[in-house]
Amino acid sequence: MIVRGERRGLERALRRVFHLYWRFARGMTLGVRGVVLDGENRVFLVRHSYVSGWHLPGGGVEVGEVFRTALQRELMEEGRIEISGEPVLHGIFLNSHVSPRDHVAVYIVRDFRQDRKPAPNREIVDCGFFAPDSLPAETTVGTRLRIAEVLDQAPPTLTWRR
Repeated sequence: MIVRGERRGLERALRRVFHLYWRFARGMTLGVRGVVLDGENRVFLVRHSYVSGWHLPGGGVEVGEVFRTALQRELMEEGRIEISGEPVLHGIFLNSHVSPRDHVAVYIVRDFRQDRKPAPNREIVDCGFFAPDSLPAETTVGTRLRIAEVLDQAPPTLTWRR
């Protein structure tokens, strides 16, 4: 069993390895995340197997891939969410705690279909829709900031926060 301190150390080590690879394979890393809101303004969050906390669904944008396609792919992979309308760009954020080269585009998604909640897998151990005032305790600061910006019109922070 991995204790919390060991897990964080492992997470940091894995992040460093990935970003060292990406530094040479790609000059800058680009990511995409979705603030997916249902009809009750509940937000969809995921919990990964390889990093602590609850996060907005999303992931990396591949070379030659447009943000919209990456968002579509990641939402389907992580939540069985199929975008049916046009997502709205909320902002692009520097994710400097991960790397000074990492940028994340955040989209608001209100028009979608989800045929069922996906079963846990190697990447996503849990997911679900949560009321903004009842987010899981382990929801990350960056995730909470994006939700507040979208739902409460809080001023956007230009950098992602842990």
